[in-house]
Amino acid sequence: MTRAPGGLLLDFGGVLADAPVGGAAEPAMVRRVAEVIGAALPADRIAADLRDGARAYALWRDEISASAEPIELPHHRVWADFVTHGWPEPARAAVEREATSLAYAWTWRAEWEVRPGIPEALRAAAEARVPMAVVSNTLCGAAHRDFLAHAGLSELFVDEFYSDETGLRKPNPRFAALAADAIGVPIGECWFVGDSLHRDVACARRAGVAVAVLMRSPRTDREPDAPELAPDARIEDGYGLLDLLRGV
Repeated sequence: MTRAPGGLLLDFGGVLADAPVGGAAEPAMVRRVAEVIGAALPADRIAADLRDGARAYALWRDEISASAEPIELPHHRVWADFVTHGWPEPARAAVEREATSLAYAWTWRAEWEVRPGIPEALRAAAEARVPMAVVSNTLCGAAHRDFLAHAGLSELFVDEFYSDETGLRKPNPRFAALAADAIGVPIGECWFVGDSLHRDVACARRAGVAVAVLMRSPRTDREPDAPELAPDARIEDGYGLLDLLRGV
């Protein structure tokens, strides 16, 4: 890579931040749902349906990612389709009314930490006047926005794009194009940094970015290999991204 990026498009989980994989039925989440539906269902039923729903939603995400232009579901559809479909109607209605706040609670991780070297890499890009945007698949982008704001990183981005807000999921190339338009840089001059071959690198290739960078995370190691989706560079963390930026 001999050409500096005109813009940077970055994933959230596995790139900007990371955390241990959270359990879908953590006690706090079960209590939150129980508060919303009252005494309609016992806690053990709520916990079991949250676990089953998380697995079903994950399978749906894998299936939809294989389509030409993957989409995201609105919050109320995620709850209705994957968690509450067997619940009494009053409980289903109560969850639908609180679908967004519940999605936030399900997404938020107290264990999130900024990945090593990310502040340094982002500030180096900002000093070089490289505009940046977040492009992330997530159940609730508001949780990601709040984390980045609390971490003091939001001001470095021109904009943040999340699947629940755009209705698009990576590897849909329109997702990357939307972010490139927002930062005012042709997609063919952008670098795309993600931790997934099948989501991020595939999105980068479909959209026609200049450089696709794969940052290793626990998810990267769990994915099956895909030689046809070979990235232009592989890095371990934000310090690796900083080295790439300094090398061009």
